[in-house]
Order: sequence, then structure tokens, then C-alpha cells
Amino acid sequence: MPAPLRVGLLNDMAEGPDEHLAELEAILRIPVDDALADGRLDRDVEFVRGYGVGLPTGTAAAVERAFVALVEQDVLLVVGPAIGDNALVAAPLAERHHVPTINWAGTERARGEYMFHLQVGSHEDESLVLARHLAALGVRRVGVVCDRSPIGRRHLAFLHDEAALLGVDVVATTTVSPTTDAALAEVTTVLAAEPGALVYLGLGLAIPAVMGAVRDQGFDGPRALNAAGMRGYDPEYGRHLDGWVYPDMHSDGNTTLAAVRARLGERDRPGAGSAYGYDLGRLVAEGLARAPERTRDGVREGLEQIKWLPAAEGHEGTLLGFGHRDRGALHGRYLVLRQWRDGRSVELPT
Repeated sequence: MPAPLRVGLLNDMAEGPDEHLAELEAILRIPVDDALADGRLDRDVEFVRGYGVGLPTGTAAAVERAFVALVEQDVLLVVGPAIGDNALVAAPLAERHHVPTINWAGTERARGEYMFHLQVGSHEDESLVLARHLAALGVRRVGVVCDRSPIGRRHLAFLHDEAALLGVDVVATTTVSPTTDAALAEVTTVLAAEPGALVYLGLGLAIPAVMGAVRDQGFDGPRALNAAGMRGYDPEYGRHLDGWVYPDMHSDGNTTLAAVRARLGERDRPGAGSAYGYDLGRLVAEGLARAPERTRDGVREGLEQIKWLPAAEGHEGTLLGFGHRDRGALHGRYLVLRQWRDGRSVELPT
């Protein structure tokens, strides 16, 4: 029996086996099994898991160790990390070891010859979408609370630039620790500038602190945050997000996603998990199937040959693929504005 094709799964949010990675692997297997059934892959695919709690709660070193451990287990391809800070850590490792890697984080800076990127959010694009949304509401003064981290700083820079073009003033900005559990002083400072709208930008671990402080201060103007709003599917975070607008990765009108949900049945979960899990699986399956040879460089070439696949993420018509020097997988309107209302995420009209 031929040796299986080995694919590493790098979980930068856990120290060991957890249900989230198991669920992701199960969705990844759907497109892989389809390729096997169609004869496009002539041998099985074995997923090898690696763990290391990365930033902001852990360390960059943990991600480095987890990545190298997967490399040493002869994987042809690595999937992960999921957090932008850790994708930046892994990017030079992919180049150093010549291992094609697909991160599913939010930063376009974590791209390279061997580092590919499935956008699950975007530190660059989300802030543009939020600025345009607020401008369309007639907002002219915005206050910002952002994480004191690469994620927060990147989001803030792009929000500033787009707001200036739209005639929207960022009248007050303050930063918080990404893991803070108290933000009353910071929120009070921003609200003292009398903004017409409030924006939070960051990883989202600070949602209970920031949104709790906003609620306690009685601010009821337009409120928006980046894709950290996807944490609202967890009740611990969701109870703080009512009324907040955010960019998500799934649309109710995406027919590719609807077909995926139908196949998953009871295994489907609310939110974008099924969408980005399936898209990751398509990239893995297609990269392996299109590889001209079963080597790491061959898989890199195979990924570059993926073109114009319908994506489960984003609005209907979003496309999935890579190319020569093109390392961003999603093309088109892949960010979907939604709002939390009474515990439900509601898609907003385009």
C-alpha cells in the first residue's frame, strides 16, 4: 500500500488534543475524500496534528516548536496557524524549511513563496469595510478602542487611512491589553471626545471588558468591531455583543456553503466554521491533486495552479485560488457585514 500523503495541522490555540481541531479535520476530510473517490488522489491523506499555545496568551516559541515538529514528521504541507500574530511567526519558518503552508489568519503580511493565506478576516480589508459602513450611516466622528498588538495596530492604521478619505474623523483612540479584563478607564476616555460611533479592533479576547464598559457608560450610538465579532457564537462573548456590527466570513445566500451545510447535517455548526473549514479542505485537496510531483516544492506548485473555485466563504460569487506570486486565496466580496441582534447574527443588506 502506498505511503499516505502527510499534512500537518498546526493548532496555535491549544496545548494538546481539543474538539475544535477534531471538528476542523473532519471538515477538511470531505474535499480530500472527494478527490480520493474521483481518482484525483491515488493514496490516502494522513493529518498530523501539532500544538503550541501562541500569542497573545502563550509564546511565539511555542508556535516555532510546533511548526518544526511537524516539519520533522515529513509533512508535505502545513495548515495553520489561525491567529495573525502567530502566522507572522510561522511565515519565515515556512520559507526557511521550504514547506508550503496555508495559514487561516487575518494578516496579508503572513504571505511568502511558501506561505499561502486563506483569509479568515483581514487586518487590512475589514477596517475599510467598517469605515465605509459608518460613513454610509452619516457618522463623522469615530472613537476607537484597539488591542495593543500587531493585530490592533494594523487594523487601526487602515481604519485611519480609509476614514480620512471618507471625511470621517477618528477623534479619540486608546489601546488595551489583548487579554485585559477591565477597560472602563479606556472606554471613558474615548467617549469623553463625544464620538458619533465607537469601534473596537483586535483579537476579541477583550470583548467582555470593552463591551461591558461601553454598556455601563450607556453609549447607544453605532457600534462596530472587526471580525472578532465572530466570537459571538460563544455565549461567553455573545452576551456582550448585542447591537454590534462586524464583518463575518459567511453569507446566507452562498449556495456553495448551503451545499456544505446539507452534507454536514447535524455536524454543522452556526457561524463561519463550516465555510472556512471546507475552503481549507478544498485548498489542501486541490494542492495535492495538482502537484506535479509528491514533494514539498511540487505541492507549492500545485497550490499555485488552483483557480476560480467557488468559495463557501463570503458572498455568492466569491472565488478561491492562488497563482504565481498570488498568495491570498479569496477573491471578491468575501467579507459579509452582519449584526448581533438578540443573540442572533443577522446579515445586513449590501
